[in-house]
Amino acid sequence: MLQYELYNKWRRKAIGNTNFVYGKNNIIELLNSNERKINKLILMDTIHKDKRTEKIIKLAKSISVPYSFVPKEKFKKYEEYSHQGIIAFVSPIEYIELDEFLESEREKRYRKVVILDCVEDPHNVGSIIRTAVCAGYDGVILSKRHGSLINATVEKASAGAVNLISIIAVNSMSNAITALKDNSFWIIASSVDAEDNYFDIDYTDMNFALIVGNEKSGISKNNVKNSDFRVRIPIDGDFNSLNVANAASVIMYETIRQIIQKDKVNINGT
Repeated sequence: MLQYELYNKWRRKAIGNTNFVYGKNNIIELLNSNERKINKLILMDTIHKDKRTEKIIKLAKSISVPYSFVPKEKFKKYEEYSHQGIIAFVSPIEYIELDEFLESEREKRYRKVVILDCVEDPHNVGSIIRTAVCAGYDGVILSKRHGSLINATVEKASAGAVNLISIIAVNSMSNAITALKDNSFWIIASSVDAEDNYFDIDYTDMNFALIVGNEKSGISKNNVKNSDFRVRIPIDGDFNSLNVANAASVIMYETIRQIIQKDKVNINGT
């Protein structure tokens, strides 16, 4: 019993409250237990491929956890830990499946979500989630393979808002957009090249998903092509765009302004 308690004490110290877990035995246990949501695994490209390494890769494949082999330099920031050439990045929250989200709350008149297409900066991700919660959005969709998933930095930047909204992680953003369309969602892409201003679109009386893109490259061409509306934020000056979190806030609050305004008109009849 004492040995077990000492092991648990050591294990808590090894895993801690950080957003990563290290060491082969710890990661095998993590993969087997499903105790915490695993965002991805990185393995040093020079790692010794013993039975434990092979088991980790097999387990990761079996539960669809992304993994990649990376250069030794990527592990420099973790050199104080006995990582044994492998690190698992974990999420402080539980994601939900898109199908589960689409089946839930069908009784709501209209639903609205924001899609983060390869948004990389965790501070931006956290800020967008915080705004989404304040603006009454129902969900945030992230890619499992591209951009930032939920980690400790995102959680802090969101001021805890990650716990107040459905966070949906998907393998394919293109498939997710198709699924949303099949469930009566209109897709709205925020693009600097759009012809319509963001305030020219009527966001009321429909389910919709607002897509915002990568800090440098914006929304992928395929996702822009598959959108139903494309909107831009007019810029009065030589600078070409807002920070993605600021841009998302501007558009999200226009959507909620329109909804509130229309509700007032319906109530007052004027």
